[in-house]
Amino acid sequence: MSPNFKLQCHFILILLTALRGESRYLEVQEAAVYDPLLLFSANLKRDLAEEQPYRRALRCLDMLSLPGQFTFTADRPQLHCAAFFIGEPEEFITIHYDLVSIDCQGGDFLKVFDGWILKGEKFPSSQDHPLPTMKRYTDFCESGLTRRSIRSSQNVAMVFFRVHEPGNGFTITINTDPNLFPCNVISQTPSGRFTLVVPYQHQNCSFSIIYPVAIKISDLTLGHLHGLQLKKPAAGCGGTGDFVELLGGTGLDPSKMMPLADLCYPFLGPAQMKISCDNAVVRMVSSGKHINRVTFEYRQLEPFELETSTGNSIPEYCLSSL
Repeated sequence: MSPNFKLQCHFILILLTALRGESRYLEVQEAAVYDPLLLFSANLKRDLAEEQPYRRALRCLDMLSLPGQFTFTADRPQLHCAAFFIGEPEEFITIHYDLVSIDCQGGDFLKVFDGWILKGEKFPSSQDHPLPTMKRYTDFCESGLTRRSIRSSQNVAMVFFRVHEPGNGFTITINTDPNLFPCNVISQTPSGRFTLVVPYQHQNCSFSIIYPVAIKISDLTLGHLHGLQLKKPAAGCGGTGDFVELLGGTGLDPSKMMPLADLCYPFLGPAQMKISCDNAVVRMVSSGKHINRVTFEYRQLEPFELETSTGNSIPEYCLSSL
């Protein structure tokens, strides 16, 4: 991560731990109201054999990637708290209120956000999410228990909360449901393989990898053409209506990232690109007239690759600030 990006951080970074125990730091911010929070480190996946369902206390700043029941109880006024939830790529997340004891009139709140907000940036972006930003929030103090369960539109969701009175808090249950056609995904791991399919739907779908990675496109099926070309100032695939683009940046919102390559023209064999940014995104734009599919593999770049990226890569945009 570049020094300039670190200098821009107003808050302590949250630890995103991969299933294999690897980690990545992400900044947490909604608007500009958070005080610095302590960094924590924990395995996202736990052995569930001993206890079903999994239960534990929820921290003021927390991240979880497994179903279970989680209880937050304030031991002192907790004013700037957030819990991040992430499922498998092919899962929706449902947050169910079991018990809530907060003082809405006294300034407490409990809000679910459909997606993630990190450093003031959203995933999915406003361009890629089916709902406007304000409708992605569900405020307990406004809806109460009339809306007891909230399901995400993708494999990530989060809860913002503030509790002033010690002893107050809430209990929530996290469940996951299968998503047959995942559209927007944050990867739990720095390496893997995924197929993004958009069947006759007019929507944009992003697969986000919060690591510098090498991406190899092994299969591309669009409604018209196939291929890869590096993005040029006055050229690109935008006019085709259906295409895939590779993006890179230091934040979370794909709409604020640098387009690095378009995929819509014929090419022979697999196409590979190294993206030396803190965040890499494979994004499919679909007109709704065709079945579009892209299969890709990705792996985290080694430190020496970040220092010596050459060939079919675009290191300048992300590494120029080192």
